[in-house]
This record gives sequence, structure tokens and C-alpha cells, in this order.
Amino acid sequence: MAPQPPPAPGPREQRLAAYLQGLAQAAGHRDRHQPLTSYCLGLLLPGERKSVEPMAARLDPDNVQRAHQSLHHVVAVAPWSDQLLLQAVRQYVLPQMTGRHPLSAWVVDDTGFPKKGKHSVGVARQYCGQIGKQDNCQVAVSLSVGTDAASLPIAYELYLPETWSEDPERRRKAGVPDEVVFRTKPLIAAIQIQRAVADGVPRAPVLADTAYGNDTKFRQGLFDMGLEYLVSIQPTLSVWPPGQEPLLPKLRKATGRPPKLRQRALHHQPVLAQDLAADLPPTAWQTILWRKGTKKKLESRFAAVRVRPANRDFERSEPLPEQWLLIEWPQTNGTNDEAHPMKYWLGNLAADTSLATLVATAKRRWIIERDYEELKQELGLGHYEGRGWRGFHHHATLCIAAYGFLIAERSRFSPSARAGQLQLALPEVPPDWKPRGASTTP
Repeated sequence: MAPQPPPAPGPREQRLAAYLQGLAQAAGHRDRHQPLTSYCLGLLLPGERKSVEPMAARLDPDNVQRAHQSLHHVVAVAPWSDQLLLQAVRQYVLPQMTGRHPLSAWVVDDTGFPKKGKHSVGVARQYCGQIGKQDNCQVAVSLSVGTDAASLPIAYELYLPETWSEDPERRRKAGVPDEVVFRTKPLIAAIQIQRAVADGVPRAPVLADTAYGNDTKFRQGLFDMGLEYLVSIQPTLSVWPPGQEPLLPKLRKATGRPPKLRQRALHHQPVLAQDLAADLPPTAWQTILWRKGTKKKLESRFAAVRVRPANRDFERSEPLPEQWLLIEWPQTNGTNDEAHPMKYWLGNLAADTSLATLVATAKRRWIIERDYEELKQELGLGHYEGRGWRGFHHHATLCIAAYGFLIAERSRFSPSARAGQLQLALPEVPPDWKPRGASTTP
């Protein structure tokens, strides 16, 4: 009997092939097209480890070494632009994401990757969110855009600590570009947001945790770009209570320039956000349901007041504009869970925004937790084993590219289109193959 021809690719396989071809073209030189496409396929195929060698074994089990060299070159050596490829991902995915739901948030966040050595680019002892404490790790800052149903990272950059940025030898060995200098995480995020604005990404309120929300320059930068925001802050942030602001400048003297700077007085001072919250009357608090979870309704008790931030406003001629101070204080069975309010947000959403809308906006940050969970667990975001700047970013970009196709398929059809469920053909790995350094065959 003659061998049967392979089945024709279905609609999903055709869409995937067209999508990967578009990404390959964004990478430039034709020599990169096939390995880049293969790398994305390797990330989408089932498998516990998504570093180069195991993917090469799954993609081309009869020529593992050749496949390994090809994949390694496109991710660690080839000088294609991460920014251009992420733009291509965004241009494909956003129309699918926003077909039923408009963009509702831009979310700034960072994620850590624990490391044991000291040679991987950017590794240092710093806070790692994955383990919830300071440890040896790399940290990357990202900007995601999201609807009420899906989200996608559109910018991603490694945070380079000063110990790295000021060490020429370490920079040289890791291939850190000359134009990359030390930048704080809020500054990295601000640059990512500026690029998104310049690229015409549909606007939505910017959300961020306290590492960014406490930064006055970061908030002011968002305001200057005409963006709405609702960012987490520490309870010790100083604010002027409702209806108050710094005093007018001093009266002009007979000679000299007229004073322009606002002033404070002994009995006219801003207060801490936590003290303002403690003085709110019981009627200020309302129970708000913001989402129905898989096991229970997600609700809590909130209050919101209009305040003015007091960040060194005595150096300004005009007070900062009024903003919303949103406060969360959970309550169960009539008894406070916590002795004090737990969470605080500051935002410049319109003055007539309802409390329910403020809460729903603040809580939209949760959706990127799913992004990082799938990017790390299913697509191997943290599996890259190289040490260089280019390879770190290329691997992350291709992980986001692979994830973008899943998001597009999920938006097109059903939320059940998760990573590892595309039913892609998986070649059989030879039984005697084992990765370098392994004691047993997987």
C-alpha cells in the first residue's frame, strides 16, 4: 500500500503559519526566517523545558546538533530588532483582542528570574517577586495592554543594576549595548509608555504597583502625556485633605520680585493618606463587587475622596490638581479583617467617576498575573540559559510572540485555547538522546 500523504493543515495551522511568516519578515534577513519560525514552534510545543537544546531535540530529533546551532544563532547572535518584532505581534493580536472588548488598561509591572550564578546579564541581589523576597535574580520591566478578557505584553526590558551599568568588563562580556545606561524601573516604564503613545496604541488608564506609583516623576510624566492613571501608593504618601491646598505665596514686598511659590504654615500642613483614611466617617465606606471569581465573588469595602498630592508642592507656583484617593478596607461579617485600611491608590480619573468604576479599574491589574503564569510555566520565559543581553531579550520577545498567537486564538474563539493545547505535531525524540549534563534520558 502506498504511504498516505500527511493531512492538509487546518485553519488554525494556516493562521499560525501566516502569523509566523509575518514575524519572520519583521526580523529582516531571510536566513533568520526558518530558525525564528522554528523557535516559536518549539516554544508552543509541549515540553517541560523550553531552552534551546531540548527544543532542538523536539523540533528535529534526527539532526539535534544542527537544529541547536540554528536556534542558538537566531536568539543569541542575530541582530534583529525586538521592538520591531513586538510591533508586528501587537499589530496582529490587538485587533483580535479588541474585537469584542475595548482596551481597558495599560499595566506596568516587573518580573524576576532567580539565578544561582553571577554572570548572567543584570543578575544581582534584589527583590524577586517570584519568591517574594530579596535574592540573586534578574528583573525585567514590562508594559502590557489589556481588555476585560485578555492582555498582552507589548514592551519588555531588563533592569540593569548600577553594579552592572558601571562595570565596563561585565558589560562587554554580556554584550550590553553602549546606549544602555543605568535607568530606574519607573524610568524604563516611562520610556516604554512614551513609545506606546508615539506608536498610537489605543489609550487606557495606566495601572502600576507602589514601586511606580510612589514615584512623583513617574506620575507627573503620565499626566504630561495626557494619560489617565490609577496607581498603588504607600499609605505614608502626603496629601491635602478634600477642599484644602497649600497657601498662597507671601505678599509682595516693596522691592524685589513678587513671591511665586506656594507655602505651608504650622497649622496648615498636608496629612498622610493613612491618617486621612482613619478619619473618614463610616458612611464613606461601601462594599463593592468588582469581579465574579471561579469560586466566589470578589468584593471588599472601599472609600474614595478627592485630594491633592503634596509632593514638595512648596516648590511650585500652583498646587497639584485634585485626584482620587481610593482606599480598600476589607470587612467580613461586620468585623474588620484588618486593624487599618490595606491598600491605597492615587489616580487622575475624571471627578465624576463612580466608586464602582474606580474599583474595577484598580483591580484590572490582576489579569497580567495570568500572562506571566503562562509565559513562565507554558512558554518557558525563564528557561533561557544564555548570559547575554541580546539573547535574554530575543528569547523573551519570541515567548511573547508565541503567547500572542494564543491570545489571538483565545480572543477569536474561546478562553480554553491555552498554551500547550494547540495540538501541534510533536516529533518523537530518539530514546537514546539526552541533553548535555543530564545523568539520565528524559
